[in-house]
Amino acid sequence: MLKETPFTATHIALGAKMAEFAGFNMPIQYPTGINQEHMIVREGVGVFDVSHMGEFWVKGEKALDFLQYITTNDVAKLEAGKAQYTCLPNGKGGIVDDLIIYMYSTTKYLLVVNAGNIDKDWAWINLQNTDRFGVSLENASDKYGQLAVQGPKATEMLQRLTDAELNAIPYYCFREWSFAGVQGVILSNTGYTGAGGFELYFKKEDGMQIWNALFEVGKDFGLAPIGLGARDSLRLEKWFCLYGHDIDDDHSPLEAGLGWITKFDAKDFIDKEYLLKQKAEGITRKLVHFEMQERAIPRNGYEICNAEGEVIGNVTSGIMLPNTKVGIGMGYVKKAYAAKETIIYIKIREKLNAAKIV
Repeated sequence: MLKETPFTATHIALGAKMAEFAGFNMPIQYPTGINQEHMIVREGVGVFDVSHMGEFWVKGEKALDFLQYITTNDVAKLEAGKAQYTCLPNGKGGIVDDLIIYMYSTTKYLLVVNAGNIDKDWAWINLQNTDRFGVSLENASDKYGQLAVQGPKATEMLQRLTDAELNAIPYYCFREWSFAGVQGVILSNTGYTGAGGFELYFKKEDGMQIWNALFEVGKDFGLAPIGLGARDSLRLEKWFCLYGHDIDDDHSPLEAGLGWITKFDAKDFIDKEYLLKQKAEGITRKLVHFEMQERAIPRNGYEICNAEGEVIGNVTSGIMLPNTKVGIGMGYVKKAYAAKETIIYIKIREKLNAAKIV
């Protein structure tokens, strides 16, 4: 049996194409189609049901020390009301998951993890919670719903439903406030589309009250429900990584271009020595972004070759952009081919299709 979010029945009633994702019955697209949904978010405002994401509470006197040890970014840089993108190193040079940490205080944090990794992350984090830390952990994933309201019109629309001053909440900051008559909603100036907007966290039982309020005020803004298909195309257009494709247990943060969230000077953390050695010796492969130079769609798993046809890597994500009709993608290549402007070739049905690293 697939899990359901507070909005599953609503998606079905709206004619969404449903499919399994991370154990949930999720909307992939609505009758409007992925391309139109993509443009609605880029130009107006759309709402995504992301209630399948996981939420863990970390509390205790050594909560900060614990998070410093299990993540690569410098959690000590956070202040109450701020959030941070980071990742969990796996002790073997790879990545357990990428996540966002929300700081309430030095003894209280909320971790938001990927839906497909909830059980894996929960087991890993508990394994690290030795007597050295002894923090209190709670997997609250089944208690929360989440909606991502994204697009250039999102903030103006959302402001009609709260007296929290949304323009005063900077990027990667949050407030817990009343929203649409519901108390204690987390209003987070984050999102995975690159289009601006907020992510809303709330108790599942309050989900439909918030959904209905959004679509009532949304009539003036052209609000539309958006599926996971457009969420994928939007994040890829912005070059945001997707766990299980562009980052995973077999690639390090340095190889994935996440050196900016790997803070060696700030603290000790899992895999620090491994990653320092890799940094000193130099990585042999690197995640790159590329644009097709001819009409072709790169797909996950396609081989990346040089001009001689030698395989130099693999595509991890790829799409045809709805707005420009240009194929774009990500993939790991040998370091010698990773410089911007380098021409590489995506092998599609035995044909080498030129692409440029951008």
